[in-house]
Amino acid sequence: MIDVETSEAPSALLERVTEFLAEHPPAQMDRMDFLRARFAAGLAWVHYPVGLGGLGLDPSAQSAVDAAFAAAGAPDNHPRANVIGLGMAAPTLLRYATPEQQKTWIPPLWTGEEVWCQLFSEPGAGSDLAGVGASAVRDGDDWIVNGQKVWTSLAHDARWALLLVRSDPSLPKHQGLSYFVLDLRTPGVDIRPLRQMTGEAEFNEVYLDDVRVPDVNRLGAVGEGWAVTQATLMNERVAIGGSAVARESGPIGDLTDLWRTRPECRRPEAHDELMRLWTDAEALRLASVRLTQQLEVGAPGPEGSGLKLAYSALAQDSASLQLDLLGSDALRYDDWTLCRPDLSVPLDRVSGYWYLRRRANSIEGGTSEIMRNIISERVLRLPAEPRVDKDIAWKDLPK
Repeated sequence: MIDVETSEAPSALLERVTEFLAEHPPAQMDRMDFLRARFAAGLAWVHYPVGLGGLGLDPSAQSAVDAAFAAAGAPDNHPRANVIGLGMAAPTLLRYATPEQQKTWIPPLWTGEEVWCQLFSEPGAGSDLAGVGASAVRDGDDWIVNGQKVWTSLAHDARWALLLVRSDPSLPKHQGLSYFVLDLRTPGVDIRPLRQMTGEAEFNEVYLDDVRVPDVNRLGAVGEGWAVTQATLMNERVAIGGSAVARESGPIGDLTDLWRTRPECRRPEAHDELMRLWTDAEALRLASVRLTQQLEVGAPGPEGSGLKLAYSALAQDSASLQLDLLGSDALRYDDWTLCRPDLSVPLDRVSGYWYLRRRANSIEGGTSEIMRNIISERVLRLPAEPRVDKDIAWKDLPK
């Protein structure tokens, strides 16, 4: 077996993959056994530390490894079904969890055995996330949590949740927060579906009634919850809008496919709008490639907010033009039945579904208004918006 070195050459790494596949033929192994073996071999996230699914290599090596496994017909870990775990929880755990916590939570997270969600937003604290009011009161080695969370994706499938709570209401809102990992099987957790205008219940509201959370499940110090949350959110925005994709994939791909395959839908006046959106999509794709390269040498920064903002606008404008081109055909809708969508497989839905679903793109992962504030203050270095509540104890703020 080849020695692990930070500068391991691509050819040597691919040789490692070839040796692994020879010893673990994917067609002859149980899917989960194969994924566990891949993680143990350090070929899950090659840039993660040894023992946590990686080899301590440069992140740029990951794409070649994934391509080699895909070419061999190896099973993947259903990334769409655990997008919060893979894209947000794992980087947060890598940065803030203790070694013991990492060894407990990261392996089954990567294999998909345990799905994750995040309990952040509340009915009174959405865009102003620092205003969360779910309380955590210390009780010996535990914390007693009470409150309500909303718009929680995947909570109905999840085992674990990233939980932001108010641990000290006497401090200003950004300072009195703490961050925990919650086992959703704990007594007092009530998960209820939220039906969307698509007909699906992709989101949830979660009620926490005297829920006991062990202090050993805390990430970061008491009162450091806002800093941990920022790490999670920056990874979330990159996951939504900043992943490198192929040309004409995603929303613009649906639109261009319609233009090419349904000539009867074409209209001269729509051609300019189509080309504008195609150009925007290509600019976003290239910016995503650049961000991916930046992430290979550092942690995500505020740039992800710009890509998330651009993706939201592109997705919504593409869906709108697609419905406009379809005319009366756009009135057809395939299924309004209340259901929980299966995120492990790509959705094959009518254009009307995507028009409705993409309304959420400018809300989920941080509203477009919040993204613009982040860009103006942290990227463009413009004067900050006045905040009269930042030095006032949370308990004294108007509710």
